[in-house]
Amino acid sequence: MQRWREAWQDALYGPDGFYRRDEGPAGHFTTSAHGELGAVLAEVVARLADDSGVCRVVDLACGRGELLAHLHDQRPELELLGVDVVDRPAGLPEAVAWLRSPGGAGLPDGLGGLEALVLAHEWLDVVPCTVAEVDGDGTLREVLVDQSGTESLGDPIDGVELAWADAWWATTTPGERVEIGLSRDIAWRDLLSRSASGLTVAVDYGHTRTTRPARGSLTAYRSGVLTDAVPDGQHDLTAHVAVDSLGADEVVTQRDLLRRLGFTASTPDHAGASTDPLGYVRDLGRSSSIAALTDPDGLGGFSWAMTRHTRGHA
Repeated sequence: MQRWREAWQDALYGPDGFYRRDEGPAGHFTTSAHGELGAVLAEVVARLADDSGVCRVVDLACGRGELLAHLHDQRPELELLGVDVVDRPAGLPEAVAWLRSPGGAGLPDGLGGLEALVLAHEWLDVVPCTVAEVDGDGTLREVLVDQSGTESLGDPIDGVELAWADAWWATTTPGERVEIGLSRDIAWRDLLSRSASGLTVAVDYGHTRTTRPARGSLTAYRSGVLTDAVPDGQHDLTAHVAVDSLGADEVVTQRDLLRRLGFTASTPDHAGASTDPLGYVRDLGRSSSIAALTDPDGLGGFSWAMTRHTRGHA
């Protein structure tokens, strides 16, 4: 048996980890960065970069650079940098720079002094954290797991992790689980420290004190299917983020942010189907993508945690 946090780290980022597989994350699931959704997301990111007064975008945990390719197509004047655990993907535009990351909470040494919009899209949810459960006596204990996914309870949570749980996810109800977000908070602060000016954004499914899931949110995906959490390197393991503990300047839903930026899913004028059929199809596809990205019961429920930087003050 291992601590869930250690098994999770090895399953995703070890030598044979899920994120090092040849097919990449896109071989198992689609995110907002892929396909037509990614084209609209790129518009959003570029708009935020403009509003922040920066001409550089850093995409952390960027998979195989799908969003960066969209950004390069739309805004070739932007400086783009991708950061992920694999070597630079073949086919990525030459203008896109690349840094290899150690994975999880680890950031590469060359990432610092940034004057940029730094986007961590679905990064914190795959930064492994301690998983705990309240035993029959009301004591919060660490959850242990083996490679098959079989679990048992270990030692009581103590020290700084217990302090985090008491502050952000307090429970003594037997059977309830807590995903202790301290490792995510520390990773977020490390990322913030790498910026000199601009905007740092974490985008993830998240929860707050009033919406914590009683049984936690740790789950897995494989080949596009939601499955049991098994730390065997064949599954993507993810848990939602306690976004209120990050201490970001602002946390807003994706739906509200896109609306604030003027992205609406309006139906294009039907007359265009005759006068400009290709343009009509393009506009219809964009509208459909915006509708998907702002669906309050789906992708629109993502949390955008944003912290602004003034030059010289991270």
